Amino acid sequence: MSLFHPLLKGAIELHCHSYPSLFPRRQTDWELIQDVKAAGMAGVVLKSHESQTVDRASLIRMKEPDLLVYGGLVCNHFTGGLSPAAVDAAIRLGAKVIWMPTLSSKEHQCHFGKKKTRFFNTERPLLHPDEGLEIWDENRRILPNVHEILALIGEADIVLATGHLHADEVMALVAAAKQHKVEKILVQHADLGIAPVPLDLQMQLARQGAILEKCYLACSSDFRDLSVAQMADTISQIGADACVLVTDYGQLHNIPPIAALSEFVEQLLRCGIRQGDIEKMLVKNPRALLGV
Repeated sequence: MSLFHPLLKGAIELHCHSYPSLFPRRQTDWELIQDVKAAGMAGVVLKSHESQTVDRASLIRMKEPDLLVYGGLVCNHFTGGLSPAAVDAAIRLGAKVIWMPTLSSKEHQCHFGKKKTRFFNTERPLLHPDEGLEIWDENRRILPNVHEILALIGEADIVLATGHLHADEVMALVAAAKQHKVEKILVQHADLGIAPVPLDLQMQLARQGAILEKCYLACSSDFRDLSVAQMADTISQIGADACVLVTDYGQLHNIPPIAALSEFVEQLLRCGIRQGDIEKMLVKNPRALLGV
């Protein structure tokens, strides 16, 4: 009997972290994949703040051809920043998701600067510029290289994910993405305190066709930005058609990602989210984003 909730059958986890990584992780890729299989899930997207994950995913699919395991590129300083060349190479290798800056974003740097701490720690400080990345210039005009990246994403018909951008940047990015015929837009952990998107803007983005991550990490002891009951209420207001359930887990001190996803589902059900909506947010919507 599976240790995981039966509603995980056929699910795809779009946002979790595993090892290899510069940062402490709870599981290796292979340990994560074993949990994906044990839960009867369809697949997972591997995300790394510091490297592209397309090659790792490709190797896993060779060994596990029945699983939908994909990777992508986060446009952080570690990977070249907002580099069209890096994005083009990732897409040619088979990237399914291009994430805007996360740890390297100005919003992320400001959030953790106020806390006088870093959420991720390594034994030796990383060589990382202090200046955070933004997608626009001082006049809030989208940068030419960002337009080039959006054009590449639109042409490839893959997912644009908003990373840790400020809510104002998210709104501007989505508007620019539409100009480049980007159809698959994923607003990352919209409720998480690092880069929160107010509910009225979440609903506006949903009306524009974006999909919003409802992220368990926002409810965790690491952040406590809102309760699962409050998140369930946002899902009810936005509508399950415009949401996906993710964990953003993988940190060494937290339970493994698939265990967290199972726990998340159980709690949402207790908060009144219907089984059919859970399946939509775990199975149908992720498949539509990934085109599988």
